[in-house]
Amino acid sequence: MTNKMNCSILFLGKKKDEHCSKALKFIKNNFSDVSAYLGVWGDPLPKDIGCWDGDYIISYLSRWIVPEYLIKRAKVAAINIHPASPEYPGIGCNNFALYECSEEYGVTCHHIATKVDTGTIVAVKRFSVFPNDDVNSLLIRTYDYQLVLFYEIVGHILRNEPLPSSKEKWTRKPFSRKEFHELCEIKPTMTSEEIERRVRATSYDVFQPTIKIGGHVFELKTESIV
Repeated sequence: MTNKMNCSILFLGKKKDEHCSKALKFIKNNFSDVSAYLGVWGDPLPKDIGCWDGDYIISYLSRWIVPEYLIKRAKVAAINIHPASPEYPGIGCNNFALYECSEEYGVTCHHIATKVDTGTIVAVKRFSVFPNDDVNSLLIRTYDYQLVLFYEIVGHILRNEPLPSSKEKWTRKPFSRKEFHELCEIKPTMTSEEIERRVRATSYDVFQPTIKIGGHVFELKTESIV
């Protein structure tokens, strides 16, 4: 294909993901020099990635934390498309939004910093959360909006425009894996309202919240919840 932009891109993404595949295809169609790495949780950072040196790093649902030495090799910018609004940095973002009964959610593009989800915000795209939303329905819309935001941001690069600069800020420190696991626990002392909120926020396909009694953990069967 002709007329590709003469620009070096390092694309980091999620393996076997439909939206990530679309994003990567768009990058390859429009840029002359693309290095792409896709992975899953637990994969080590590819060894040869340390040889990369170029213009932009774009992280899209990537399972890796980008090390500082690699961030510094992006001559123009290293950015991440985060599947949550600035109120929800870290992991389990949509789960916490549902638990808090948030009426609004979104996606965020930000500069990559050495600490996850703390870099300066480039742009935010928001949308409504509805009363009947669950983890699955909220994720579907989140990934759709995330792809739209990706196209918009990469469009600035293709037009040789500087990246936008948002006035928005992260509102809290990133949610940790420990906090997410605690959200997935249900205890006998909890009120029915609290249990209902946790079930809504953490039930997804085969993944269900657990009941913790003393030192024992049991899987919750959501169909038994009235």
